[in-house]
Amino acid sequence: MAQFDHTRNFGICAHIDAGKTTVSERILYYTGKTYKIGEVHTGTATMDFLQDEQERGITIQSAATTCPWTHQGTLYTLNLIDTPGHVDFTIEVERSLRVLDGAVAVFDGKEGVEAQSETVWRQADRYEVPRLCFINKMDKLGADFNFSFNSIRERLGANAVAVQLPIGHGNDLKGIIDLLTLKAYHFVAEEQGAKVVEIPIPDDIRAEAEAWRKTLVERAAELDDALTERYLMEEEISADEIRAALRKGTIARKVFPVFCGAALRNVGVQLLIDGVIEYLPAPYEVPEIQGTEVRDKTVKLTRPHDPKAPFAALVFKVVSDQHGDLTYTRVYSGSLEKGMRVMNPNNGKREIVSRIFEMHANNRIPRDRTEAGDIVALVGLKNSITGDTLCDPDNPIILERMDFPDPVISMSIEPASQEDKEKLGNALTTIRREDPSFRSHYDEETGQTIIAGMGELHLDIIKTKLVRDMKVNVNVGKPRVAYKEAVMTKAEGRGIHKKQTGGKGQFGDCTLVVEPFTKEQAEAEELDFEDQFSFDNKVVGGSIPKEFIPSIEYGARQTAKSGVLAGYPLLGVKVTLIDGKYHDVDSSQIAFELAGSYGFKEACRNAGVQLLEPIMKVTVTTPEDFLGSVTGDLNRRRGIILSQEQRGNTRLLIAECPLSEMFGYSTTLRGMSQGRASYSMEPLSYRPVPPNIAKTILEPAKG
Repeated sequence: MAQFDHTRNFGICAHIDAGKTTVSERILYYTGKTYKIGEVHTGTATMDFLQDEQERGITIQSAATTCPWTHQGTLYTLNLIDTPGHVDFTIEVERSLRVLDGAVAVFDGKEGVEAQSETVWRQADRYEVPRLCFINKMDKLGADFNFSFNSIRERLGANAVAVQLPIGHGNDLKGIIDLLTLKAYHFVAEEQGAKVVEIPIPDDIRAEAEAWRKTLVERAAELDDALTERYLMEEEISADEIRAALRKGTIARKVFPVFCGAALRNVGVQLLIDGVIEYLPAPYEVPEIQGTEVRDKTVKLTRPHDPKAPFAALVFKVVSDQHGDLTYTRVYSGSLEKGMRVMNPNNGKREIVSRIFEMHANNRIPRDRTEAGDIVALVGLKNSITGDTLCDPDNPIILERMDFPDPVISMSIEPASQEDKEKLGNALTTIRREDPSFRSHYDEETGQTIIAGMGELHLDIIKTKLVRDMKVNVNVGKPRVAYKEAVMTKAEGRGIHKKQTGGKGQFGDCTLVVEPFTKEQAEAEELDFEDQFSFDNKVVGGSIPKEFIPSIEYGARQTAKSGVLAGYPLLGVKVTLIDGKYHDVDSSQIAFELAGSYGFKEACRNAGVQLLEPIMKVTVTTPEDFLGSVTGDLNRRRGIILSQEQRGNTRLLIAECPLSEMFGYSTTLRGMSQGRASYSMEPLSYRPVPPNIAKTILEPAKG
């Protein structure tokens, strides 16, 4: 077992096509984990082991692996997670960052910071993850280290510090200069870069390298008071002292060291692995994991990074397997042996861990024990899903859950036969356990099953998974936008359910107030905000007996789920019960459930309900020649262009567009730009639909 300070848990994340998986494959090769370099473009990448990933050349799900690396004579254990770059799978990045201690952000040497790079960077900020930057593809035509480096500082607002400099770029990339030691290295192509040779710094770049090193020393000195004094006294500062200051600054997220290379040409990857060990934190160097007491969520608890402390771990991924679910887990404290019993405090159930595996992509190595700092897969858990905590039954703690975004797109799906109908239910439950950003529900009115996800590609992958991997034959409808409903103002409504014609009747009467509400308001008032719905009981004097109050809430909550206008969920609402009446004999839970539903509908109609649509942040990169066509087309799609940026002879446009107008955009964009423009899109917010468009959406729904 590697010592605690000889472990690094890190992930590789970036914009789509920046070369994350290629970097991961080189790390596996140089650490001796694989004997042959896998390539994304030939479908042989170890980390892209799903058939869909190999066919499409993209990463869909994060893959974990553990590999060894010897640095300055010491053996280290690297737990590495390769994450997707496509925005439809942002949940995979999110849950990986939640359990990692550090990350390597990869950038394209020609493009610099791209749209998805910003999203990933913000996610890493939210989870307070220290980062290194790797400017990849320095062998690409048009690659520019200075441009890419400055884009990290300007577009991300990050205190980036170069620790390396490339020797040449494009086809002339000769090697890398280490700015700490002012030594240059050449990576021998005939030996797939495995042989690294020290070479003299070329004369034409020496002055530039010395200027970069001066900046590096200055930035390092700013991170340490003792070094600041010595720097001002113009004393010599050694490479080890610079390294120590940078490590301290990186772990505190005050500085982000920048490396460079070309993973595809095997240049610079070993130095990047050394950088992971030198600058990214060991598990005990990050803050202790935060949690709460099980019974009282206001009581905060922490767990130390210590194998002897009570066991606490977080489930960050569940993968269904024919031999039983693999539950990917990050162990934060304590230790666990196979066969032990753990508690899931989220649902109060106890689970037995029958087996523990160290994962290498889709291969597994059995282990008898795991302890704090490890990332492993457990087998035997039946009731634990992504975001759940596993802990010592005698020392319960609930670790902070992850927030999962709401889906923005849905489509209907129908089983082809009765046999498929039975299989479909099980298959959808399995996918839902694996992918928390996926939703499905059965529509009683149409008799269809509706599946919802983060984008067209996401739903397409799920459809393929159902048909090819799970052998369920289904017919699918066209993708539809996941609209939402919201109340506009505060208003009151009364709901009465009354059936009193001979014998035992039905009677329920309640008066409700609805108003727009936010998560922040719910937290301030200490109200539950599940499904963006809060319920507050303000009935006094016993006008409604206590046992009927939950029925009123249930009636209102179920009505909110199916909407008031056109069957879309109504979100961001607070319902206050202010009055009501009951009958000694005729009142029942079902009567008050119906009264709650009627009262909620009436209050919503009085408040006014508006339709909301998902707005996407769209980033388009287009050659200058097609700028007019692209902007004109975005305007026709109700897009608002927020900014334009010149990048050489291309333009970068950032716009906000309704998702409903973006179907088929990739084909249109390719057509109008002769295939030379590209775009990426991510969910931004929900906003009211303009009245004329809302009318056309609602008419078929009413009909």
